[in-house]
Amino acid sequence: MPDAPSAGLAEAMDEILVMAATGKTGRRVASRLGAQGRRVRRASRSAEVRFDWTDPGTWEKTLEGARAVYLVAPDDPGPVGAFVEQAVGSGVRRLVLLSGRGIEHVGPDFAQGMAEAERAVRGSGAEWTILRPNQFDQNFDEDVWLAPLRAGRLALPIGATPEPFIDVEDVAAAAVAALTRDGHAGRVYGLTGPRALTFGEAVATMAGAAGRSIEFAELTPEAYRAELLAEGWPEEAANAMNGMFALHRAGHLAEATDDVHQMLGRPPAPFEDYAVRTAASGAWSL
Repeated sequence: MPDAPSAGLAEAMDEILVMAATGKTGRRVASRLGAQGRRVRRASRSAEVRFDWTDPGTWEKTLEGARAVYLVAPDDPGPVGAFVEQAVGSGVRRLVLLSGRGIEHVGPDFAQGMAEAERAVRGSGAEWTILRPNQFDQNFDEDVWLAPLRAGRLALPIGATPEPFIDVEDVAAAAVAALTRDGHAGRVYGLTGPRALTFGEAVATMAGAAGRSIEFAELTPEAYRAELLAEGWPEEAANAMNGMFALHRAGHLAEATDDVHQMLGRPPAPFEDYAVRTAASGAWSL
């Protein structure tokens, strides 16, 4: 079966390092690897192994014994190349990078960490796989859009451009496949859900599942930036969010792909399943 681990690879990999192990994808990747009986090293500033991008003194211990790495790039591109070089020098043979779909279309002021991480892993000399997912379903309940949804209004500068949102569980499953099975080296996967929805359609789906009224409002980029700044966002972060939505409005991320099926041998989970499951947990309740 596609999700079954490779016995040969299981014997070859001493330990798998999971970066950002307390984050949305990292904790799920680590959990799935553990369920397979893999030796997992969980690393972050608050995980069992302390890792800090700004403190190279933490890198050696983090990498010790690891032969494969799930890499989540920092926003700051500065340390990525040096870390990847040190990882390969310490014996890492496989790198699986979480990047973002459409990264090839961004300008020099947006997603620099991801862009530099892609460059670094491609030139590392190790086996590498790059995962480029669309927006996570879980951004609506574990991240920036939860509070607006609970308040009953999500306002964004996106228009009618659709988005094939992806369940982060499928991203984690794809990462585990790339870390533990052969056949993914040198591949770039654009990971999406099964079909594209507009943000307005997604909000309506979540509102229906939650049994309450939630409004979607369209903003201009200028009004959106002003709202973020009024909420206390740093100017750099507000500009980055506007840059992300400019990429979406250009339509680069609007089409669904078959890459989840290619990696896992099954289709990705539909947004509707996520909405029903999450509404049942009370995430969007008043």
